[in-house]
Amino acid sequence: MDALVSNMFAEIENLIPVYIQNPEDKRIANGNVAVCIIDENGMVFGRMFGTNKPRLRQSYKVAWTKASQVWLTGIKTGEYEKMVFNGLAEENGNGIEAPDLIGWQGGQPLILPDGSILSVGFSGFRGVIDLEIMVKALEKAIHINE
Repeated sequence: MDALVSNMFAEIENLIPVYIQNPEDKRIANGNVAVCIIDENGMVFGRMFGTNKPRLRQSYKVAWTKASQVWLTGIKTGEYEKMVFNGLAEENGNGIEAPDLIGWQGGQPLILPDGSILSVGFSGFRGVIDLEIMVKALEKAIHINE
């Protein structure tokens, strides 16, 4: 797991300069982004990329909130909130009260080749990009570990 996560972090570091070229994504955190990964055993892995420590702290807080919500629910952030507010999931049914729902995209479960699940959160770009970066990082890390 350590090697897989290290390879994911390395790939994220390679992807940041590519995605920051988009002015919309640069505007959000100016490349000060963070990722949080929680495995099925509750082991937490995190990494911050950038130099603005106050912004990195905020980005990691959001990334952890996304990852931990996915860890509790097994559902992407944004999608879970829709379920709660449409009465398809019980508020606090997974230990998260409505005011604590993150609501933004960027948290998702990722399934490993062995069937185990990583609950991941990324923060610093638009939500759809946060999701995309994590999928790409995992794909590359799995390829490297084969």
